[in-house]
Amino acid sequence: MENLIEEMKKLLASSFSLYLKAHNYHWNVTGPNFGQYHDFFGELYEEIHASIDTTAEEIRKLGDFAPGSLSRYSELTVIPDETTIPESSVMFRRLAADNDAVIGVLYTAKGMADEQNKIGTVDYLESRIGIHEKHAWMLKSFE
Repeated sequence: MENLIEEMKKLLASSFSLYLKAHNYHWNVTGPNFGQYHDFFGELYEEIHASIDTTAEEIRKLGDFAPGSLSRYSELTVIPDETTIPESSVMFRRLAADNDAVIGVLYTAKGMADEQNKIGTVDYLESRIGIHEKHAWMLKSFE
């Protein structure tokens, strides 16, 4: 069970990091397609943000406390920090790669939950996989 809990913590931290990066891009995107990109990044970060609380609750259901600090998230996340303001095309590529990394964490956690017969957690993870797979094709469509 401990390995599943740790993977769920990685998912929480990575989701928060992806949310933060998308929000950063929403604020700072520029260019001739500003309106479209600004709106897209806004919808993306809002959807991811809405999942964070539920992911933390899944960790609580599994019997542990959810991490909630930036320092702990930076230790757990699979998403590289963004300290620059790249061009919009780079923003989409980075978010697509980061989203793919989150999908990897989701599949790993789902496999662990399957092995441990945690059906509610499996259901939640499968739902998130479907959502992030949709994010993937949408992000890659901007390239």
